[in-house]
Amino acid sequence: MKTKTFIVALLALPMLQGCTVLAIADVAASTVIYGVKTAVNVVDAVTPDIINRDKDKKNK
Repeated sequence: MKTKTFIVALLALPMLQGCTVLAIADVAASTVIYGVKTAVNVVDAVTPDIINRDKDKKNK
């Protein structure tokens, strides 16, 4: 009985570690994606004033 339990635990251990690695990779990828989105939003918030300045002069 102990041998069966040991074998099941031994087979389940790599699967758990694989899931942990995937979870960590998912968190890292999400962090990078949201960081890039935040940087793009900051640049977008700053640059419309510079880019649209010429358009505003033409409309007046």
